[in-house]
Amino acid sequence: MTSYRKMTREEMQTEYASVARDFSSLKSRGLQLNMARGKPGKEQLDMVSEGLFHVFAAPEDFVSGGVDCRNYGELFGLASARRLFADVLGCKPEQVFMGGNASLQLMYDTISKAVTHGMLHSPRPWCKEEHVKWLCPAPGYDRHFKVTESFGFELITIPMTADGPDMDKVEEAVKDPAVKGMWNVPKYSNPQGIVYSAETIRRLASMKPAAPDFLLMWDNAYCIHELEGDFLPFPNILAECAEYGNADMVFEYASTSKITLPGAGVSCMAASEANLEYLKKLINVQIISYDKVNQQRHVLYLRDRAHLLELMRRHAAILAPKFRTVTNALDQEIAPLEIASWTHPKGGYFVSLDAMPGTAKRTLALCKEAGVTMTGAGATFPYGVDPQDSNIRIAPSLPPVEELREAIAVLCVCLRMSALEKLLGK
Repeated sequence: MTSYRKMTREEMQTEYASVARDFSSLKSRGLQLNMARGKPGKEQLDMVSEGLFHVFAAPEDFVSGGVDCRNYGELFGLASARRLFADVLGCKPEQVFMGGNASLQLMYDTISKAVTHGMLHSPRPWCKEEHVKWLCPAPGYDRHFKVTESFGFELITIPMTADGPDMDKVEEAVKDPAVKGMWNVPKYSNPQGIVYSAETIRRLASMKPAAPDFLLMWDNAYCIHELEGDFLPFPNILAECAEYGNADMVFEYASTSKITLPGAGVSCMAASEANLEYLKKLINVQIISYDKVNQQRHVLYLRDRAHLLELMRRHAAILAPKFRTVTNALDQEIAPLEIASWTHPKGGYFVSLDAMPGTAKRTLALCKEAGVTMTGAGATFPYGVDPQDSNIRIAPSLPPVEELREAIAVLCVCLRMSALEKLLGK
């Protein structure tokens, strides 16, 4: 295979005619394949369901530490659940608040309370501020960006590097008192699979933002989600921030969405005891407690950190072949053409692909036409606008391997077609 960039115009035209025929053939097959979101596949869901729904064998199983989880009370969650998540995150149980099935709900609620009431060190509720700005490392998680956009914040793009967000730009940005916070997916970032370096974490934890109520939103969604190799230990961000006098700056989030069941998991928020005490009076108005029966179900099923990591190795055995299917196809079919680059993640749930600038939207439109649905172009950037029209997020987890092969074959043809159109000026 020859690099498209080294072809003559005549050679590119001949290649385009051949690729167009391949595309027509794929289109005629009437495929209906979906790789739009990072959903666990059926095999993973079946694996978990076998045990998760059979842990309650007797009435006493509903009692944890003297608390009947079927009844009212325990706003912060069961002590056993708080201990389990504290062990995973490396923090103290007293710093953990248990939520419902989605950590995104806790993130939204944190921002919402800052807007309506202010945070622990806020001079006023954010709704009283003339202007609120928010830092968004990109490519990043579209749902994060939508949360802060929905409150009318000005979103500021921070480029991602191999070590995490560009810290020179972050440190310059936080000099503005209108900058109230920053999104982070620090381990196996969505979508690039980047792990923040120790130096990046140190610089984040030691920042002295001009805003006294700056929030470091730490979405540790993939904290134990290795695809290959042993578990990669990760710094306790609460302790890191406390070391530099910023104990109240960070809020950390995690969930079992991709450990047990996305629709019936549990989530948690970890923060300083002072932050949790401040939020207690606000949360206590809206809810008596989240679902403690589900918390107990997860404690009985997951047991402890060691058992949890063993479960994640079983997940990895299902997921790793799917990721290899994607990267192997791209390595073989696209790499020699020099029209795109992509990640080879060691964990997380996505492969991030950068197509030839100006071709991502066209590529995904062609994929849709051929029956393959993927996350929309631009979704990994604030306001859904990728300035290079380049980044494509690939989610290999849901389809079986056989369907995945078909979907990636379609993507490869569409990448080739859109790149040739760009080079030929079509």
